[in-house]
Amino acid sequence: MAGEPKRRNPNHYCHYHQDHGYTTEDCKNLWDHLEQLVREGKLKQLLHHSSGRGGLDLVFPGYCRCSNLRPRIIAKRRREPGWTSPPILGFSDEDKVGTIQPHDNALVVTLRIGGYDVKRVMIDQGTVVDIMYPDLYKGLGLKPEDLTAYNSPLVSFEGRMVVPKGQIRLPVQTGMDVVEVDFIVVDVFSPYTAIMGRPWLHTLGAVSSTLHQKVKYPSGGQVLEIVGSQVAARQCLVTTIQHRPEAETSATADNGL
Repeated sequence: MAGEPKRRNPNHYCHYHQDHGYTTEDCKNLWDHLEQLVREGKLKQLLHHSSGRGGLDLVFPGYCRCSNLRPRIIAKRRREPGWTSPPILGFSDEDKVGTIQPHDNALVVTLRIGGYDVKRVMIDQGTVVDIMYPDLYKGLGLKPEDLTAYNSPLVSFEGRMVVPKGQIRLPVQTGMDVVEVDFIVVDVFSPYTAIMGRPWLHTLGAVSSTLHQKVKYPSGGQVLEIVGSQVAARQCLVTTIQHRPEAETSATADNGL
């Protein structure tokens, strides 16, 4: 970065150059580089230059572009001078208020995926991928040509190996925070529309609790919540139980019994 170090403003930091002097938004070299990428067709997102917002905003079509309402992209960033630790995430008995206890329900929530409010999304911190099922795939109007290759097999709810149809990256919005998620698309039965696993949770910086039926995540120096629906969780369980006899009958017929 040009200029004498002593004359640079220590309160301004450029993530692109990883140095002080001016903010990322005011970095002419960065914006020239981004504009070149757009011209070459290497950057699909629309770029919006907004000074003084403390970060680079990637704006997705279909989202509000008002300067004070624009969702912000969550990404891993280097800690800069003045960085403070995020608020501590935790659960207490107060978080059980409004839930039916005791219970063994899965954590099922509604999330905004690809610009739509999607119900029956299960949060599972034991899953190492984020998965999309047929109801959501069809509901979003996706086609095979929208997917990229993904060849690693997965295990379905029936316990059989499944080869995914592919994967697709979509924005998942919680409040004003947006995380880009690589969904693995599978064409098998599921009572859920999608399963959000550790990739999404870790990028958002969130923790989940099936006991308390909540997801908590830091945003703007405070802790926000996503509350689960025990009614939806139990409906999904009933759907799964009702589906099993059909699968067993089909398997019996295939075996000639």
